Amino acid sequence: MKGAPAGGEQPEPAVDVLIESEAWGRLPEAEDIVRRAIAIAAASQIAIRDGKAELSVLLCDDRTIAGLNARWCGQAKPTNVLSFPAPPMPVGVEKVQLGDIAVAYETLAREAGEQGKTVSNHLSHLIVHGFLHLLGYDHHAEGEAEQMEQLERDILARIGIANPYALDDADV
Repeated sequence: MKGAPAGGEQPEPAVDVLIESEAWGRLPEAEDIVRRAIAIAAASQIAIRDGKAELSVLLCDDRTIAGLNARWCGQAKPTNVLSFPAPPMPVGVEKVQLGDIAVAYETLAREAGEQGKTVSNHLSHLIVHGFLHLLGYDHHAEGEAEQMEQLERDILARIGIANPYALDDADV
C-alpha cells in the first residue's frame, strides 16, 4: 500500500481528504503527502495502532481557514493549520473518530518560502503537527512543547524530512 509504515504490519487510520481550494492544484501530490504523513505518525502512536481510527483533512485556502479560526478560536485571521479533536468516544465503538485537520495553502506556501522549505515538506510537518494535536499533544506549556516537537522531529525523520525547528533553535 502506498505510504504504508515501514514493515506494513500496522493498519493505517482511515483518512478522508477534501481538497476545497483550487490553490492545491499547485501541489498535485498533496493528498498522497497527507496520507503518508498520517500513516507514519499513526504507526508511532500506540493509542491508534489497531487501525480503527478515522480523521478528516481539509485542504483549503486562507479565506476558509480564517473563517474557521474566527469561529472556533476567536482569531479572525488565516493560520497555517487548525486541529479539531473529536470528543472522546465510548468504549466499544468500532471506529474511533480522531477529529479534523484544516490546512490553508496560501499560508503554507508563504511560510515554506520564508523558512527556505519545500511546500511538500512543510505540508508533511503541519499534518504531523495537527495529527498530534488530535491525539491530545499540545505545545502551550514548556514541557509539553518539547515533548510534542521531539515527536514531530522523530516522525518527520522517518519521512526523510530534516528537523523543522533547526532554524528556531539557531535563534535561541
